[in-house]
Amino acid sequence: MIRIGLRDARSHFGRFIMSIVAIALGVSFVVGSFCFREMLNNQVSQMMSTNADHDVYVRGSQEKKKDSSAMSMGSTKNYNDVDVDLAGTIAKVDGVSSARVVHMLSGVVLLDKHGDAVTTMGSPTLAIGMGKSSPWRSAKFTTGTWPKNGDEIALHSFAAEQSGLKVGDKTKIVYPDGAHKVTVSGIFTTDASQAGAIIIAIDPATAKEQANKQSDDPDKTALISVYGNKTTPLDDNAQQQLADRINKALPRSAKAHAITGDEYRDESTKSTQDALGFIQPLILIFAVIALFVGSFIIANTFSMIVRESMRGYALLRSIGASPLQVFSTVIVQALLLGLVGSLAGIGLGWGMVKLIASGLANMGMPLTGATNPTVSDMLVGLVVGIVVTLIGAALPARNAALAPPIQAMNETVNPEKSVLARGILGTVMVLLGFLSWGFTYALAAADGDGGPTPWKALNSIAVGWPLGIGAALAVIGVIVAGPAYVSTAGAVLGWLPSKVFTVTGRLAQRNISRSKRRTSNTAAALFVGVAIVSCLGVVATSAKASVNSLVDTGLKADFAVSSASAGQIPDQAIKDIKKVDGVNHVVSNRVVLGVKYDGKAINGFTFATQPELFTKIFAAETTEGDAAAALKDGKLLVGKTIADDRGWHVGQKVKATAENIVVDKEATAKAQADYQAKVQAHVQELQSQAQQLAASGDLTGAQAKASEIEQYTNDAKNVDPKTLVKTKKVTTGKTLTIGAIVSNSVYRDFAIVNDDLAEQIGNKQTMFVMQAFVTDKRGADTAQVKKALKKTIKKYYTIVVFDRDEYKSTMSSMIDQMLMVLYALLALSIIIAIFGIVNTLALSVSERTKEIGLLRVIGTSRGQVRGMLGIEAAIISVFGTVLGLIVGVAAGVVIRAVYASEGLETLAIPWLQLLVFLLLSIVVGLVSSISPASRALKQPVLDAVASE
Repeated sequence: MIRIGLRDARSHFGRFIMSIVAIALGVSFVVGSFCFREMLNNQVSQMMSTNADHDVYVRGSQEKKKDSSAMSMGSTKNYNDVDVDLAGTIAKVDGVSSARVVHMLSGVVLLDKHGDAVTTMGSPTLAIGMGKSSPWRSAKFTTGTWPKNGDEIALHSFAAEQSGLKVGDKTKIVYPDGAHKVTVSGIFTTDASQAGAIIIAIDPATAKEQANKQSDDPDKTALISVYGNKTTPLDDNAQQQLADRINKALPRSAKAHAITGDEYRDESTKSTQDALGFIQPLILIFAVIALFVGSFIIANTFSMIVRESMRGYALLRSIGASPLQVFSTVIVQALLLGLVGSLAGIGLGWGMVKLIASGLANMGMPLTGATNPTVSDMLVGLVVGIVVTLIGAALPARNAALAPPIQAMNETVNPEKSVLARGILGTVMVLLGFLSWGFTYALAAADGDGGPTPWKALNSIAVGWPLGIGAALAVIGVIVAGPAYVSTAGAVLGWLPSKVFTVTGRLAQRNISRSKRRTSNTAAALFVGVAIVSCLGVVATSAKASVNSLVDTGLKADFAVSSASAGQIPDQAIKDIKKVDGVNHVVSNRVVLGVKYDGKAINGFTFATQPELFTKIFAAETTEGDAAAALKDGKLLVGKTIADDRGWHVGQKVKATAENIVVDKEATAKAQADYQAKVQAHVQELQSQAQQLAASGDLTGAQAKASEIEQYTNDAKNVDPKTLVKTKKVTTGKTLTIGAIVSNSVYRDFAIVNDDLAEQIGNKQTMFVMQAFVTDKRGADTAQVKKALKKTIKKYYTIVVFDRDEYKSTMSSMIDQMLMVLYALLALSIIIAIFGIVNTLALSVSERTKEIGLLRVIGTSRGQVRGMLGIEAAIISVFGTVLGLIVGVAAGVVIRAVYASEGLETLAIPWLQLLVFLLLSIVVGLVSSISPASRALKQPVLDAVASE
């Protein structure tokens, strides 16, 4: 029976081509997703071993609970911060070569040799404090050396390549507080690529100064990094021994703990890999769609093969073959098909990841992670492909095995079973799904104000549950009930073709209902893809409409100002903008870090602004109080989300506190005095040694010691005084009255105070402007004002001015990028759907060979036969598309309502886009009919008539 199955597979190999393609596509995405995930994992592992190369790390000993207001990625664990002064204690431990806080700055910008900002494809620009006395062990200089002061920088080789800079070149680096002139002192490489990141080595003192400006507590740090040897990494045992010695030296009050570098790297690697884990499910979505539709194509393929081989199976049964043996002949073919398709998919998936890696490298994000599939990846792809093939072939194989031999010998076909039960069950599921969505919509509309039902337990359900349950019921229900809808769909969708093309249209309309299950399964290919794309299309279009509505109706400003440098706009830039001729009002929003209310952090941020924000810039929507008056009177404004979360109302008093860091004058004076005493003591010791050498007659040694004294004295004079400044933590507090609750989606997650209150509560050193809005004077030429603004901010390099139209288009561009992914998803669905419709029509043509021959005998032209099959294919395609549009748009409407409070305030349905989908489905149907129609017309008329 195995030989018979293999022989049949060889004779029907042409039939398998489309099924092989479908399986190969699905398996390629499965294997590709695993390969891409592993490539990213390898990249992260390589970068972590290079970038976090210290032998021991000292961090807090107490794990902190994740703050719900903080955005935490992956499985990162948070620990209490430790005192930076612990580095001095750790440095004295036996075996420690260096112990320091590595300051790393994000949001900086490097200017290239032409004076333009160096940009990358999403990767950050990082400035890291490194120097000769505090090097990065993994860095290997190809030319030059470490920066010696704040006027020098060293560049990673990729940064040098992207910027076109070389050693000795002068350029600028833009910190959040502005641009600084620097000279390139060296260029270095690392073993692992930096995935497109621009890495800049800066003087450690400069790094500390800049980091302190952004920190709300510069005396605390998350990590102290320790080298046991500055040139050679320690092995596992040596790392553990050093960590143990450090732990013994750490005072209990420090609340600190040392861990090995390997342990820290393992934790960080896993956390980053977990954070990137969302990429694999995105790729697997394509795989699921391809395999889901592929199973239908396989089922149709084997239905066709079984029908053509039915007499052979009947003969086998008549000579004694059991149903199981007949079943096995079909399964053998399915195994061969699954094997070939899976192997092709494995190669295709590997090539896909190679292509992605090559494309990323060309776009400025080189990755060195391994792209080759592992044995487990290939086995998963192989198993998935074969299992899906077996599932698709199981029903046709069962039909072949159980068909009575006499019936099979005569090639009679049992009438299709009733689809009424499926129709009722599926329709009920769809109705329940839409009812679930209706409940979700009502929950979202309530927005915390009671609920849509009298039952509190139901009203408190998270909207995600009924939303997800409704989606599952709607999609599965449509697939289950699909066969029952086929006759109605054929009558409705075939009405116009039957009027325009009387003969071919009516024949096509009738033929659609011959195999309802097969027609419905084929249409499901487009249904799933179109449903996903149209749902997300509604969400994306609503997002763009909401942004446009916000700008058109809410924003009164003529210009918006933002920065690419960690989102920070220098205070001096705001002062310069205010001086521009034609500018009327400038309102700046400053972030205030570390503010707590009644001892608890809010689930959002606090920022300071001016009352003009709500009178000149933005139209405030409030549920209680007057926003502008509250700001003017020194009261607290809170967003509706925060007010609902904390149960706040207008008139309520809350205690706002913040821990501010101020200069400790006494401690600073003592540190300076101790340093002077240390210098004097060391100089006296060196002088004593010089005198002893001179007395012993070693004049050369005495002279060398005198030179050492001179060098040490000069170094002491040039020490950065900022390193001797000591700070202390002071807690400030103020009781505030809630003056208004703001319901605008933009400000729902913020607490807002005026500038005076902010400086009384927060740390002025860490407050920074995150955004500014500008209005011009009445009658001013807006174009000229914009030109003047751009000229004024040019020297800041990272600040951008947008007029209203640019502001809208910039915010919409991210949505457009998401739509490109949706169109790729739709394209995949269309490609696979074409294969499915071709297979279905080919099977239909095979079943109607005699009928088509008779039609041609009585005068039906070749064009009419093509038209009949084209209309059939178009109806199938439109049927699936219409179902997808209905379910997808309904889902999009509900999702928009759920996220209305997050900014999706305006519902917008992309009617033109949906119409394009509909017209495209007709084209898909017509294209799909070409091959089956050609096959039908190649059959000689007499042979076709005599075929049965």
